Amino acid sequence: MNKQTFIQGTMILLAASIVNRILGFIPRILLPRVIGAEGVGLYQLGYPFFLVIVTLIAGGIPLAVAKLVAEAESAGTPERSKAILRTSLIFATGAGLFFTVLCVALAPLVTRYILTDPRVYQTFLAMSPMIVIVAVSSVFRGYFQGKQDMIPSAVSSILETVARIICVLWFSFLLLPMGVEYAAAGAMLGVVVGEIAGMAVLLWQYRRLKRREPGTNGSSGSLEASEPSSGIGEKYKTFSATLRKILRIAIPVTGGRLVGSLSYLLESITTAQSLAIAGIATAVATAQYGALQGMVIPLLLLPGALTSALAVSLVPSLAEAQARGDHRTIHLRLHQSIRLALVTGAPFAAIMYVLAGPLCELVYNNGEIAGMLKIMAPFALLLYVQTPLQATLQALDKPGRALVNTLIGAIVKIILIFYLASNPTLGIYGAILAIIVNFVIVTLLHGQSVAKALNYRLPLLDLAKVVCAMIIMAGAASYLYHEVPMGGGEGVQFLASVSLSGILYLILSGLLGLVDLHDLKRLPLFRRWFKA
Repeated sequence: MNKQTFIQGTMILLAASIVNRILGFIPRILLPRVIGAEGVGLYQLGYPFFLVIVTLIAGGIPLAVAKLVAEAESAGTPERSKAILRTSLIFATGAGLFFTVLCVALAPLVTRYILTDPRVYQTFLAMSPMIVIVAVSSVFRGYFQGKQDMIPSAVSSILETVARIICVLWFSFLLLPMGVEYAAAGAMLGVVVGEIAGMAVLLWQYRRLKRREPGTNGSSGSLEASEPSSGIGEKYKTFSATLRKILRIAIPVTGGRLVGSLSYLLESITTAQSLAIAGIATAVATAQYGALQGMVIPLLLLPGALTSALAVSLVPSLAEAQARGDHRTIHLRLHQSIRLALVTGAPFAAIMYVLAGPLCELVYNNGEIAGMLKIMAPFALLLYVQTPLQATLQALDKPGRALVNTLIGAIVKIILIFYLASNPTLGIYGAILAIIVNFVIVTLLHGQSVAKALNYRLPLLDLAKVVCAMIIMAGAASYLYHEVPMGGGEGVQFLASVSLSGILYLILSGLLGLVDLHDLKRLPLFRRWFKA
C-alpha cells in the first residue's frame, strides 16, 4: 500500500482539491447556457434537500472510519480495519437504501409542498440513487485515509468531477427537447454518473489493495479466521460493538455539520427579516445577501483548498500518533498544520484587503461589493486556522467539544445578525460584523479546547511573523498597483502587482523561518533537490 507522510498526503489532496475547484467552474458557466436560468433553478431546488440527507447518513462516517482504521493499523491489527470497513459499509448501505426508497416514495409530496414547484419532481427522482452511492463512497474514502493513502481519494474525486462535467452537459442537452424540467433532471443524472465513476475508482483501488496485502487469499488474513467464535450471536456482538465505536465518533461530527447547515439556513432567514425591519427593499436585501454569500464568502474561502486537505490528512495522522502515545508527533503535526494554514492564507487575506476593488471588478465585474470583502479579509486568517483546530479535536476523540463550540458561535451569530442588521445605519454590514464575531468566537474556543486537551501552546510567534510578512506584502501590493504603471490595462496591473508582492512574501517567509525546508524535502517533487 502506498502510505504517505502527513505532508505528502496533504499535498496530494491539495492538488486534487485545486484541480476540482478549477474544473468545477466549467458547468457553472456552461449549464445556464444549455438549460437557462429556469432550468438551473429547478436543478438547484432539490439539491439542498439531498445534501441534508447525505449529511445525516455520511456526514461523520469518513472521519470515524479514518480515525479507527488509523488506530487499528498503528496497533498492527489489520483484521480490525476489515471489521470497521465491513460494519460501516453495512450501516451506510442500509441507511442509504432506506433514505433512497423514502425519497422516491415521498417525492410527490416533497416537491409539491416543501419545494413549492412540482416540476422539481423529475430532478428529485433523478438524484435519489445518489444517496446510497455517496454513502458507500464516503466509507471507502475514510478507509483509505485511515491507511494514510490519499491517492485513491484524490484520483476518485478528480475522475468524478470530469465525468460529472461531461454527463451534466450532455444529458441536459439530450433531454432539453422534452422540457426544461427534464433537462434539469438530465443534469442531475449527470451528477449521479459522476458519483458512480468516483465510487468505481474507489472499489477498483480497494480490489488492488486486497490483492497486494498478505493473507487475503488464505484463511489467516480473513476476519473470520481471527474470530474463532464465528456463531451468529458472536458476530452480532462484534458488529454492534464496532458500530457503536463508529457512531460514537460520527454522530457528533454529523451534528456539527448539521449545525452548520441549519445555521446557514437560519442566517439567510434572519438576515432577510432584519434587513426588512431596517427598511431595505426586498429586492435590494436579496441582492445584498446574494453578493455576500455568493461572491464575497467564496473569495474568502479560496485558501480552503489547503485547509480542507490539511484537515483530512491531520485526522488519521493524529489518531495514529495518539494510539502510540506519541505526544511529540501530535504537537509537531498540529504545529505544521497551523503554520501552513497561516502562511498560505495570509497573502490571500492581504490582497483581498488592499486590492478589494480591483479584485471584485476582475472576478465579478462588480466593484460595489469591495467594501464587504475589505472588512472581512483581515479576519479570514482565523477562519483558515479554524479548520485544522477542529480536525484536531475530532482526531482526539473530542468531536462533542467541537460541536459545542460551533453551536455557541452559531447562536451568537444569529442573535447579532438580528440586532445589527436591523439597524438602518448598518444594514448588510451588521450581518457581516456578526459573521466576523462568529469567526473569532469559534476559532478562540477551538484553540482553547485544543490547548487544554494537549497542554499545547498556540504558535503566537509564528502568527506574529505571518502578520508582519502580510503587512509588508499588503503595502508592496498597494504601492505597485497604484504608483507603478505596468501597462496593459487594469487586469495586467492587478496580476503584476499580486505576483511581485507574492514573491516578496515568499522571500520574507523564508527569512522568517515560516517555510520549513525539512517539509519540502519530504515532498516527491522537491526531494531530488535536497540532500537528506
